[in-house]
Amino acid sequence: MAKSTVNYQCNACGATTLRWVGRCPKCQEFGTVAEVVADQVTKAAKAGRASAQIKPAQRVGDISEERVRRLTSGAAGFDRVIGGGLVPGQVVLVAGEPGVGKSTLLLALAHSFTSKHTGSVLYISGEESAEQIALRARRINAMSDQLFIADDNDLFRILGQMDHHRPSLVIIDSIQTVASSDLDGRAGGVAQVLEVTQALTRTAKQRGIPLLMIGQSTKENSVAGPRALEHLVDTVLTFEGERTTALRLLRATKNRYGPADEIVAYEQTEAGLAEVVDPSELFRGHREHPVSGTCVTVTMEGRRPLLAEIQALVASPAGPAARRTVTGIDTTRIITLAAVTERAGAKNLAQRDIFVATVGGAQIADPAADLAACLAMSSALLDAPIPADVLAIGEIALSGDVRPVPFLAQRVAEARRLGYKRILVPAGSRDRIEGVIEVRHLEAGLRAVETYAPSRPH
Repeated sequence: MAKSTVNYQCNACGATTLRWVGRCPKCQEFGTVAEVVADQVTKAAKAGRASAQIKPAQRVGDISEERVRRLTSGAAGFDRVIGGGLVPGQVVLVAGEPGVGKSTLLLALAHSFTSKHTGSVLYISGEESAEQIALRARRINAMSDQLFIADDNDLFRILGQMDHHRPSLVIIDSIQTVASSDLDGRAGGVAQVLEVTQALTRTAKQRGIPLLMIGQSTKENSVAGPRALEHLVDTVLTFEGERTTALRLLRATKNRYGPADEIVAYEQTEAGLAEVVDPSELFRGHREHPVSGTCVTVTMEGRRPLLAEIQALVASPAGPAARRTVTGIDTTRIITLAAVTERAGAKNLAQRDIFVATVGGAQIADPAADLAACLAMSSALLDAPIPADVLAIGEIALSGDVRPVPFLAQRVAEARRLGYKRILVPAGSRDRIEGVIEVRHLEAGLRAVETYAPSRPH
């Protein structure tokens, strides 16, 4: 019997080396290189080879749409994120930091699925005991006769559970805890995660069973383990949220069966996770009188417009160099916008300390928030409150021009729905909208701050 070859593989990028190194030569990550056996052929792989048959190709017109019919999960927000419902054989990876609520989310999803379908749900837990899962199910009122729970982390026993119960939905919590007895190495290693995921995916595809897998993520919000895991699945969902707040966001970053970048907001309660119907209310401040240094904008999360409030504070420098402290927006972007704002008329802005943050922990990457950020900094500098019914949408170029943004009509409609009457938008947009204020250059927007701003109430 030939001796197996031992290689070393990076858990982050999958690069291989002939010897162990402390730092991966490809991705430059520390402590991610682990030993793997290169020449092993598992029972699962052998079985796949033995049963492999040639499948004739089909004309695209002969493929029926019924083969990709969707199954509602019973949770409207989750269905919207994945594109309208689960597809038979779809493999979904739900990633998030430990303690964010992934297990609670999928347990509630399992209960809602059983209320919509006659089939059963198999919940496999490799981290917690069946008793712990049952306690959580009682706490969030997710008890169902069609929900089966098994605490196991062996791949072949899990496949045996699927053979025995023939479920309509399978949930694995979590994929990094499942291991194959045919492979050496700890659970969560490169070889183990890839082998387990491939075996489960192959079974799910063959039987047309939707498969939901929980994956732990790192502080950088990437899936712990090999990056190849994200390529093996059909859909990748990230579950984000700060432990100090009750807000949670479920975001689609990859979806073979629908659009990506869709989101749904949840609120953590004592009875579990409750979907937030109108997340725009969470990302903007509520006050009786306008205050200086705030401006509201509309960002797009996938195809969904969300209102977000940007707050700015401009103060005299506490030291020899001016500081820039930013939360919720790219710091480099704010530094650039501050320079453009000063050039457009905000005198001495560069010599001041600038603090910029978003309300409610919102993370804004949409360039359409540029105009609102500039107006917020100008409002803070001039101590001139922007009226409560003013909203700004537009990308700012280095020249100070206000550039058009996509989905302008949807953004304006969302702003008007929430009561905003004076909406600043880029001039020359393809969407011709009545009743808005068109702005060609940032200088005009800065003048609007002074024009609209009422005197501070006493």
